[in-house]
Amino acid sequence: MSASAARAGGSPVRRRATPLGLMLALTFATGVVDAVGYLRLDQVFAGNMTGNVVILGMAVAGGTGLPVLGPAVALLSFLVGAVAAGRVLRTAAEGWSHRCTWLLGGVGLVLVATALGLAVVGVGVPGVRAVLASSLALAMGAQAATARHLAVKDVTTVVVTSTLTGLAADSRLGAARPQAALRRSAAVALIVVGALAGAALCHAHPGLAVAVAAVVVLAVSGLGHASAHAADRAATATTGSTTSP
Repeated sequence: MSASAARAGGSPVRRRATPLGLMLALTFATGVVDAVGYLRLDQVFAGNMTGNVVILGMAVAGGTGLPVLGPAVALLSFLVGAVAAGRVLRTAAEGWSHRCTWLLGGVGLVLVATALGLAVVGVGVPGVRAVLASSLALAMGAQAATARHLAVKDVTTVVVTSTLTGLAADSRLGAARPQAALRRSAAVALIVVGALAGAALCHAHPGLAVAVAAVVVLAVSGLGHASAHAADRAATATTGSTTSP
């Protein structure tokens, strides 16, 4: 057993790169969640913390009609979620492990609870909106930290500014290194599609939009776990065949 595996408390579930499609699915879910936060929870971004920081800066400078409580609570909650996930993954082996499965499963369950809160309580009370925004941001912080650990290049799942920068800078008009253009374009497209879906679902009910995001995240957790186990079994079988007499 490797040292990293021992630190993680057992053999790593994963020994190869996380499938790109799973991280792109999480990017879609972020688009849905951010649409709900902005349209129904006082212009709060649950995943895009740059937006919250800018809104807070303008509000502090005297901008009229700008929310303060929601973005501030969301920013703090995002950081708490990221810290918690980072703590859990601190000694985890590289790649997908049981801890990644449990963290993303937890993110999905927080989204389920938020969807239920939206359905039962609604968004009529400012304090309730802040609590719901906080739970969404907490989930997105944990998701972002997990995605960072999985380290799928160009797909952070929560922001696309750096992705857009790479897409433009490495384009044929820029540095002419377009090898990653497809994945970068997919990440940008999926967060846009997620936002479109979230906005459309908000017309029916914001809880429905969050429920869709929850299903996506839970599916990623399950599929990632299954894919990792399959890779682990294949690696074990290959090792066994090469070492057998």
